[in-house]
Amino acid sequence: MIRRIHGPPVPRRAAFGLAGAALAVPGLAPAAARAQAARAPGTWPERAVNLIVGFPPGGQTDLAARVLQQPLTVALGQPVPIENRAGAGGNIATEQVLRARPDGYALCVGNAGTFVLNPHTMPGMSFDPLDLVPIGLMLQSPLLLMVHSGIPVRTFPEWVAWMRSRQPGGIDVGTTSAGGIAHATAEKLRVRVGGNPVFNMIHYRGSGPALQDFIGGRYQTQFEAPSLVHGFVQEGRLRPIFVTSPNRLPAFPDVPTAEEAGLPGFHVAAWVGLFGPRGLPADVVRRASAALNEACRDPNARQRLSERGDEIGGGTTEEFAARVRREHAEWGGIVREAGIRAE
Repeated sequence: MIRRIHGPPVPRRAAFGLAGAALAVPGLAPAAARAQAARAPGTWPERAVNLIVGFPPGGQTDLAARVLQQPLTVALGQPVPIENRAGAGGNIATEQVLRARPDGYALCVGNAGTFVLNPHTMPGMSFDPLDLVPIGLMLQSPLLLMVHSGIPVRTFPEWVAWMRSRQPGGIDVGTTSAGGIAHATAEKLRVRVGGNPVFNMIHYRGSGPALQDFIGGRYQTQFEAPSLVHGFVQEGRLRPIFVTSPNRLPAFPDVPTAEEAGLPGFHVAAWVGLFGPRGLPADVVRRASAALNEACRDPNARQRLSERGDEIGGGTTEEFAARVRREHAEWGGIVREAGIRAE
């Protein structure tokens, strides 16, 4: 059974303090001015570079944009405003950028769900996200299997026993978008535990609205990015069961890996990347990639992500493009095996 829930507007508290990433810092304007002055006339960018984010504030995709907004402004020498265009699992923003002029002034901040899962879980899509031009990796992280603190489980065997005790009616599982990576990971776990248990998927338009209901007890369990639940875990409102990375996270040292919990090979990595419209010139891609790598070296940005359990991006455009293509193929097989549909 699937229920769609369109969450209410995200209040200030639900943004988890991440809006502070967009505040000005001392020296930012002079640094941006110096970068602009050093650039030859007529070279990109000559005006503001808009980041189009396919999810609302309070989620990991928006987090990546806001944490890197200031260092990108410095690296590019131009303002980097953020526009949230939520809906359809990120497809609305992605299609907007795909059809934008290929001049580099509208770039897409997209995630793994939109680019490597939606093409498989939404067969009626009118465009292919892979037609966008990959620029670089902004952020990556594993996922945490979480439960509400009111659920009396602390280990994965206890979680399985609790889940089976709720059959045949099933358990309520929150997801940040229908067909997205949290949804697909939950379905992957459902197949892995066997017995065809019922997971009642409750789909939201982003992590912000989902987490409001999660901490409120509207549903019981969810896969989520470490950075978005870190504060709630510290407050005792949510409890992690395992992490989908090969190694434990320094931000969650007491949380076992899936292998340690009894699920060998259960690895899932979420990511957020920067993309341009089809036909984006190679020199703009190179400049955007260089600016992104400079931004990812910013110590403040790195600390903001690492202390919450995420890892900042960087690397070459070629590496990122290869990763997108590889994961597109890998998740396609998982989607077919589990019969996942965004409906």
